This record gives sequence, structure tokens and C-alpha cells, in this order.
Amino acid sequence: MNRRQCLSLGIKAVAGLFFAQAVPAQATSNLRTLSFYHTHTRECLEITYACDGSYNQQALKRIDEYLRDFRTGEVHSIDPKVLDILWGIQQGLGCKGTYEVISGYRSAKTNNKLRHNSRGVAKKSLHMKGQAIDIRLRGEKTYQLRDCAIDLKCGGVGYYAKSDFVHVDTGRVRQW
Repeated sequence: MNRRQCLSLGIKAVAGLFFAQAVPAQATSNLRTLSFYHTHTRECLEITYACDGSYNQQALKRIDEYLRDFRTGEVHSIDPKVLDILWGIQQGLGCKGTYEVISGYRSAKTNNKLRHNSRGVAKKSLHMKGQAIDIRLRGEKTYQLRDCAIDLKCGGVGYYAKSDFVHVDTGRVRQW
């Protein structure tokens, strides 16, 4: 399948969601689609960001805008490997639920403000590089999400049980 066919298939799959058209499961097996609900902006996004190992650049730009610093409106590119971690978690858990986004990209201004107001915010947070996201996954316990992310060994995993979310990033493999 060439790139044009892959993009066409991705567009058809997304259109099928809106128009309730069935796309054969065999045709969509190489698509990487994620669903998001942002807990602060209340915005939803369901998007196919990759097909056959190739990233869809237009989809990545939409994700960059979606995961913007909601406090300042600043947009920054999100590392596609963050999306691959989210995809891997869903595959590991055997679910296709919606990710609830607590925090995506953070500007330096926002990060500094959060550091002054709460503990546990890193001075050099990977959120400021578009390499981290704080999430929940609807229908899954956050400790299961954490365990699956740790098993992937793709980066950092932080578990915030009291706040009920998991941090994943594309930095070195570590956990807290």
C-alpha cells in the first residue's frame, strides 16, 4: 500500500466514524487511531495519526494544537513517540478507550507557575519539550495503566494515585 492509499484509507476510516459507514477490519488493521478528551478544555479529538508505520503530518499538527498549553494557548510539537506509547498501552491492555488528558505541552511560563504552586513539578519538565503527557484511560484503573506503561519500557512513568493520573514521557526509562 502506498502513502496516498494509506492516507485515503485513513480519511475513509475517519469519515466512517461520522457517517457510520463500515470499513473492513482488515483494511484498518495498520491504522493508529487515538481518542482524547481534554479535562480542562473539554475538547474531544479522535484522530488517526499513523498508518503502516508512517506518521500523518497533518494529523500530528492537529494533535500539536489539541495538546497546546491550555493556559497560554502556546502550541508546540508533540513527540510522536508519546503517541506511540499511548497506542502501545491500549494494545497492551486490549482496549480502545478514550484518553483523558490532564496535561500535554506546557510552556516554561506555565511550568514555573505550577512549580511555585505545587510539589512534584520538575524544573526541566519534558512537558516543555512536547515529550510528556498526563493521562487517564476511560474504563481502566490508573494502576493498570501505570503497570502497562512500565512494561513497555519506552520512557518515564509517574503514578499519581491521589490525583488519579499517570504521566508518560519519552525520556530515559524510569518510574516514580
